[in-house]
Amino acid sequence: MPDDLSSILESPEHTLLASGLGATEGPLWHPGGYLTLVDLGGRLLKWDPNAGISVLREDTGEGNGCTFDRDGNLIMCEGEHRSVTRSNSDGTITTIADRYQGKLLNRPNDVVCRSDRSIYFTDPSLRVPANDRQYGFAGVFRIAPDGELHLATDGCEYPNGLAFSPDESVMYVSITRVSEECFGERERGEMCAHMKIRAFDVAPDGSLVNNRIFADMSSADEGLPDGLKVDVEGRVYCTGPAGVWVFDPQGNKLGVIGNGTAPRNLAFGGEDFRTIFTTPGDSLYSVRVKTPGIKPY
Repeated sequence: MPDDLSSILESPEHTLLASGLGATEGPLWHPGGYLTLVDLGGRLLKWDPNAGISVLREDTGEGNGCTFDRDGNLIMCEGEHRSVTRSNSDGTITTIADRYQGKLLNRPNDVVCRSDRSIYFTDPSLRVPANDRQYGFAGVFRIAPDGELHLATDGCEYPNGLAFSPDESVMYVSITRVSEECFGERERGEMCAHMKIRAFDVAPDGSLVNNRIFADMSSADEGLPDGLKVDVEGRVYCTGPAGVWVFDPQGNKLGVIGNGTAPRNLAFGGEDFRTIFTTPGDSLYSVRVKTPGIKPY
């Protein structure tokens, strides 16, 4: 029986906005009224409601998750470059994190900025060959307002997407897998029991504490826990098997927003922030919801 999403969706209709884009990820709505997204092959793209798709940047180093800092600069995780970068207003690119205690990061994946100007990003390790890993854990890191890099937690098996609760007291982190064995399970179409969302309290020093399971996303359907966003009422939206999974603030599953695709990431946007943009496969879709998402700026 289909999920009853009438309290969440304004309309069940999904709109295909663009296709043939490579491998889409990292959508981000800009105050100028347009969306950027990445092609994991190495491009930063722009989707304009009137002009369609254009290319803003090449050679992003497999750019992935994106957000804004508090000055309005675009922050990007560049997996292949093993770094987090800032696009400056003059068009230059500055690396803001690439090493922890002198050791190269693994493969920065997704990123979010807090109102105190600190920037958090996930750094899973399983996509990096074992011999190339310079430290033995997957982390969520925090770039402090002074630019110093701190480990916020090493309590995530494969941290992927991340998002704050509306009051920024809780951090949610999607967990895609736990070990190399999970890759095989997905390839065989088997259910992986290690897909979940973790929740942490944000301590006064910015570290993440009180690690707990917020929601179970185990499934044999196509797709993995990946991008995370939160609406202004505290609902958690996570791309995953068969669509976007929606949970209430207590972790109860409300349903899956699906259109036959398995999106990698999502973003709230539009003039009223009640449009969800999703990036499945090589395409970009949108769907309308009743509650605005939290703005990234």
